[in-house]
Amino acid sequence: MSFKVIIIDDEPLAINVVKNYITQFQELKLVKSFKNALNAASFLQENRVDIIFLDINMPVLNGLDFLESLTEKPFVVITTAHEEYALKGFEHQAIGYLVKPIPFPSFVKVVHRILGLLNLKFSEPLELPSRPSIFVKVSKKKLQKIYLDDILVIESMKDYIRIKTGLGNYIAHQSLSGFTEELPASSFIRIHRSFTVAKDKIESIESNQLQVDGVKYVIGRQYINEVRRILLQ
Repeated sequence: MSFKVIIIDDEPLAINVVKNYITQFQELKLVKSFKNALNAASFLQENRVDIIFLDINMPVLNGLDFLESLTEKPFVVITTAHEEYALKGFEHQAIGYLVKPIPFPSFVKVVHRILGLLNLKFSEPLELPSRPSIFVKVSKKKLQKIYLDDILVIESMKDYIRIKTGLGNYIAHQSLSGFTEELPASSFIRIHRSFTVAKDKIESIESNQLQVDGVKYVIGRQYINEVRRILLQ
């Protein structure tokens, strides 16, 4: 991604120095240079730029007055032979201040800072993966949100189920069959008429038992072939 740059300076030699420095950065594209701020102001009314290298002492309209007139400010770097303008420049939200003759290392430093801010500004927001969850009625008035990746084992208790998670246990008035059907088959497996377990939480399988969170659970006869086929394929 390249960023648009303009130079505003009434000294041709100073413009050439900054032009040459800009060519050292493939991320920067020099759009135009101006010898007075009035022409630059007219240009900016119809054109967007990302960075301005701005001199202070210029005829008709000086750099600070020009900077104050901007309603939308790109990143502005003051370039001047007068150090005493530094404070005023920063008061007008200049991002950097380079004293002429401008040393290339100082130019590089301020450009790198600006590029970091611009890349952050235009980067796409990081889209975090959502965690699948399920709401479970744990009392007459309360629905509990449970993240699926927290579930270890679901145990049948006649007309109720106990949902064991890494954060605690929840009791719900629901059948194990009905609850298991609500869970993704890719992540959970019924191993017994009394147990459904999270596949990725299984620690070991031995004979007709498997272990989850340090606890061994029996695999029912009618489930054992299917469990082995799915888990060992």
